[in-house]
Amino acid sequence: MLEALALNAAILIATVLLLWMISVRINDVSFIDSFWGAGMGLVAVISWLQIRPSPEPLATLIMVMTAAWGFRLGIYLLRRWRREGEDQRYVRILRKDREAGRFAWAALTKIWLGQAFLLFLVSSPAQVGILASGKSAPNLTLAWAGLAVYLVGIFFEWVGDWQLARFKGNKANEGKILDTGLWRYTRHPNYFGDCAAWWGIWLCCAAVGWTYALLTLPGPLFLTFTLTKWSGAALLEAGMKKKRGDKYAEYIARTSSFIPWPPKRPSRQPA
Repeated sequence: MLEALALNAAILIATVLLLWMISVRINDVSFIDSFWGAGMGLVAVISWLQIRPSPEPLATLIMVMTAAWGFRLGIYLLRRWRREGEDQRYVRILRKDREAGRFAWAALTKIWLGQAFLLFLVSSPAQVGILASGKSAPNLTLAWAGLAVYLVGIFFEWVGDWQLARFKGNKANEGKILDTGLWRYTRHPNYFGDCAAWWGIWLCCAAVGWTYALLTLPGPLFLTFTLTKWSGAALLEAGMKKKRGDKYAEYIARTSSFIPWPPKRPSRQPA
């Protein structure tokens, strides 16, 4: 397994270096977001292709789950980048380096290599689950539970992204806040779905063996942290509060922050 993981890492680094050279040529690293998902799908497929003599059904299931999640997200974010242009988060991160003529080195060290490491970490349940399948009889109860959690996550992520794209595509919604559909029950249905999908994949890894699950637990734990407290919901909401002010404050007051829940009723004002 270690040799297979090493090959995954080598292919990932080679791909990242190629994409880094492209980002330097076009002076924009923003499309790295699309590689976040696609890269996880890539290492899952590579893991599956390395199994000999043939993959077990659970290995194939984990590969399909990861690839479906990753390549869909990659295409979605690539299209968004093509439509909206350079992401202002990366503009801020690299502004001083760009002005000092250090853009290429900073893009590699601050963006691409760090993302590659985190991508490998988060996708570890998929890689290990695929590579370790067949070493013992799987726990089918955990596998089915993992698939169920994954499908819930996929529903929230895919539908949430679709609803958001439709909302943004309507010029009449300029300045408004999306608070219908899944966005009525959670302020971040896509992030919640992302998180649930990977906890589902982790449960499928646990179905292969608890030792593998414990070794890969940092993956979904880090993803949950980053989606809720670091670069996901927390960063997005900070920007929304500045842009939408009281409107977004009202949305926050009545809508669950992450886990879907019926919205709160407006409090009655004293007579």
